[in-house]
Amino acid sequence: MESKRLPRSIKFIVGIDEVGRGPLAGPIAFCAFKMPVNFNAKSFGKIRDSKKLKPKEREEIFTRLKELKISRAINYAIHNESAKSIDKIGLSKAVKSCIESILKKLKAKPSECLILLDGGLKAPAEYKNQKTIIKGDEKERAIAFASIVAKVWRDNLMYKLAKKYSNYGFEIHKGYGTKKHRQLIKKYGLCSEHRKSFCLPRG
Repeated sequence: MESKRLPRSIKFIVGIDEVGRGPLAGPIAFCAFKMPVNFNAKSFGKIRDSKKLKPKEREEIFTRLKELKISRAINYAIHNESAKSIDKIGLSKAVKSCIESILKKLKAKPSECLILLDGGLKAPAEYKNQKTIIKGDEKERAIAFASIVAKVWRDNLMYKLAKKYSNYGFEIHKGYGTKKHRQLIKKYGLCSEHRKSFCLPRG
């Protein structure tokens, strides 16, 4: 799809993906990755879902993408909604807010962009040229790149939070509800980075 049978008006492909939808702690983070339709994404080789890559592989790809952004060959934007925000407005509104924000940051013009979104995600209605793709991070490089950027960015944030909240092991589980994480919550209680609405006792 990345360059096949696109209308002449389409100049850019924008892939959108998120990381951190399900954790008990930390933000949800979105990335919109914007590349020209003639961008040689194949030069990266086979790109997979960020969760299936080793941390070192993700970091290497992320470094290359940062360099390409600096040279203006591509662009990407990141936006997150905090645990506090998720508790206040709910996950669905947090997701919608992130997607709207990253597209605004990219200054993505609806008439010029094909928006490809992973899973059940949707862009605002003014983006007429959009498609939601199940397992899109395994099928479309633009979505895979967005997945990698979001994953590396959020993981790095969780490493920083681990230093501030050293009781919870954020550097290991990145806020997800592992058995060890739940044990630590039971021992120490919740910190300000926990999503209280996600940490309710199980029925």
